[in-house]
Amino acid sequence: MASIGEFDPLNNIVPATKIEVTVSCRDLLHVDTFSKSDPVVVLYVQGIGTKEWREFGRTEVIDNTLNPNFVRKFFLDFFFEEKQNLRFDVYNVDSRSSNISKFDFLGQTFCTLGEIIGSTGGRLENSLSGIPGKKLGAIIFTAEELSNCRDIATMQLCANKLDKKDFFGKSDPFLVFYRSNEDGTFTICHKTEVVKNTLNPVWQPFTIPVRALCNGDYDRTVKVDVYDWDRDGSHDFIGEFTTSYRDFSRGQNQFNVYEVLNPKKKGKKKKYINSGTVSTYLLNLCYVTGDPSQPTSLHYMNPYQMNAYAMALKAVGDIIQDYDSDKLFPAYGFGAKLPPDGKISHAFPLSGDNENPNCVGIEGVLEAYFQSLRTVQLYGPTNFSPVINQVARSAQDVTDGSQYFVLLMITDGVISDMLQTKEAVVNAAALPMSIIIIGVGPAEFDAMEELDGDEVRVSFRGHFAERDIVQFVPFRDYMDRSGNQVLSMARLAKDVLAEIPEQLLGFMKTRGIEPRPHLSTPPPPPLGSSHI
Repeated sequence: MASIGEFDPLNNIVPATKIEVTVSCRDLLHVDTFSKSDPVVVLYVQGIGTKEWREFGRTEVIDNTLNPNFVRKFFLDFFFEEKQNLRFDVYNVDSRSSNISKFDFLGQTFCTLGEIIGSTGGRLENSLSGIPGKKLGAIIFTAEELSNCRDIATMQLCANKLDKKDFFGKSDPFLVFYRSNEDGTFTICHKTEVVKNTLNPVWQPFTIPVRALCNGDYDRTVKVDVYDWDRDGSHDFIGEFTTSYRDFSRGQNQFNVYEVLNPKKKGKKKKYINSGTVSTYLLNLCYVTGDPSQPTSLHYMNPYQMNAYAMALKAVGDIIQDYDSDKLFPAYGFGAKLPPDGKISHAFPLSGDNENPNCVGIEGVLEAYFQSLRTVQLYGPTNFSPVINQVARSAQDVTDGSQYFVLLMITDGVISDMLQTKEAVVNAAALPMSIIIIGVGPAEFDAMEELDGDEVRVSFRGHFAERDIVQFVPFRDYMDRSGNQVLSMARLAKDVLAEIPEQLLGFMKTRGIEPRPHLSTPPPPPLGSSHI
């Protein structure tokens, strides 16, 4: 299966359901003399119709613990109609070699993928066996079907005034991230590195798939535990806080601060406030919007009805095209990997022709849009400024009032280049140009509201936009509850186009451009005469 980092043009065939399996162990056999075991779990799968076992993958090695919670997952294709036999072997790693024969065997269990998925809450616990006469502990599997969310987040965290845990030093803090499950349990999804001897650690930035944090549910609870690392594996609990991916994403380009709370200390000490604070900073959001052949994608090419992007294009385009003399519309996409080399572009012509981005009428734009979905791989981040600047360059060449440009942008995500976009809007405000932004899907659009200068004019480095040229609306506010697409589109078009006439007149007045004389209709020729 292709990874997210590879160019993989859209494929309509989905071979199976993708399942994520998380592994934990409890009360493992203690085989090291001066420390606890350093366990790893190795997964073997059995070929269909054969008895041969082949290694599928391994977890990471966790030092000095008999109760490991492994972060590294196993990703398996689940075929409902097939019996998929699995074997999990647990070893104690005492060598840097990857050769399993050099490891101490701690036990094994057999099961099928169907057994794991079919267990209550997708959680299966098996006893380990394989060493006669010994209690080997248990292995726990948690399975969850993966969503189509392929977005990637890069974030950085730091902490301030954490509790001191070490007798001769400060603390050696690290963070453990968990996502919540329906049964109230939590599944580990990420662990930071240890920062030694500090109460104010700054952890290295890390990149994580969004589905690892929340599996596509932005409001799903994410719990973060703060620990003080100890060499013997008995890490001291400092405290915890809860958040959600939606909260993380709201914090792009700014810090979110969370109080670290220790429930035991809070219950014992009346004056207890917290055990420090952790600040999160979302450095980047990379959106990969999914396979348009799948109903979960906002770009889903439904044979029976238009998706939200197409509805927005048609609703606004059907009206504004009546005011365009040649009915030729340059149409661009932003955020995709393009064939043949998979290069990411934030302003590519939907027509596929760099020399001629024009489409004939709104129907031509829709046709180019659907064709591009078949040839490019949708990809993030969501950068607005390249397209705004592209249109601004055209508007800059025609400032005599003979033309006015309306840029319609449709997006499903937050803006990744907010500062550059503000600069682009401030520059464009001096040109014969308006920008309509329509947000589709369930995302938060706070940044879009900031660009819509109804209340506060957009500014960049102290320079305010000459006039308000941006109108933003979330399409979900206009969706008819009965599912009537025509009514939804009419409501949308009415609102998003309401400010365009005023914005056009505002530009003309500030430039002293007078309306051109109306071309009077010549009188009809006298009866009986003719003209060419």
